[in-house]
Amino acid sequence: MSRSVRTRPEGSGRSLGEAYDTALLDLDGVVYAGGNAIDHAVESLAAARVGGMHLAYVTNNALRTPDAVAEHLTELGIPTGADDVITSAQAVARLIAEQVPSGSRVLVIGGEGLRVALRERGLEPVESAEDDPAAVVQGFGGPELPWGRFAEACYAIARGVPWYASNTDLTIPGARGIAPGNGAAVEVVRIATGAEPQVAGKPLPPMHRETILRTGARRPLVVGDRLDTDIEGAFNGEVDSLLVLTGVTDGAQVLAAPPRHRPTYVDADLRGLLSGQPEVTGDADGGFRCGGWTARAGAERLELEGEGAVLDGLRALCAAAWTAGGEEGCALDSGKALARLGL
Repeated sequence: MSRSVRTRPEGSGRSLGEAYDTALLDLDGVVYAGGNAIDHAVESLAAARVGGMHLAYVTNNALRTPDAVAEHLTELGIPTGADDVITSAQAVARLIAEQVPSGSRVLVIGGEGLRVALRERGLEPVESAEDDPAAVVQGFGGPELPWGRFAEACYAIARGVPWYASNTDLTIPGARGIAPGNGAAVEVVRIATGAEPQVAGKPLPPMHRETILRTGARRPLVVGDRLDTDIEGAFNGEVDSLLVLTGVTDGAQVLAAPPRHRPTYVDADLRGLLSGQPEVTGDADGGFRCGGWTARAGAERLELEGEGAVLDGLRALCAAAWTAGGEEGCALDSGKALARLGL
């Protein structure tokens, strides 16, 4: 399906919490990091909820059950029911259940979240390739996942058992920094077997379908910190997105983004749900203005002049970079311009 190439962040005269009925919020890097709430998350989500926005939490992390995630969020001061948590474990369990007979055994390489999701779909989790599984499913199992679990997956896959992955995020943010994610573990099995898994999680359609089925959202806004999962997932689902800069994505990556990774809106954190978004305008000489800033694409680098709010400067730079990049990512040097903004 053809679609227009986004060349600048959009503006919104209303707060995003008023303009959209449901926020589909990523967790790691958006709501919390390393288990602790990110600054401004608790109060921002409370205000959005009071304003009438439905909050749903959509995570590629398949380790924990929806009940456990909801309990954690509630402990952080964000009252949440399990029905408002959608995980890639649920998405991959539905995908498997559509392709194997009811009651089939599934070899699990991962945590309790996968096992609960499989049982919900009438499938039986097992631990060994010798248990005659009809499928292998791999999801994030935490840092203590034994190496032998990968071997079990390889033994089954070598026998022709179909392989599924909850997601392929290479990294996951934590309290001490960026750690290997499920995608890194999937690579281990891929290298050993030469096989390719069916993947359910963001940015692929099974996860978006699971989310819409469970939330009933009519005008959803995807809120995330990753370009290659959250924002690309919104692009694939043809819904709007808000990128927050509290996780793995930095300013340079936003500016270099190809069309499928360009968010509808950019903001510092979840306070972006509570306000409108300023408009970025173009002028006759190729400049793009937002607030007190004007950005241009030069021959070798992005140029920025003016003063004002940091995020306004970044939005103006996005317009200059995305316009210059067209259907490709922008390759112009952004270092000096971002340094002016302290990013």
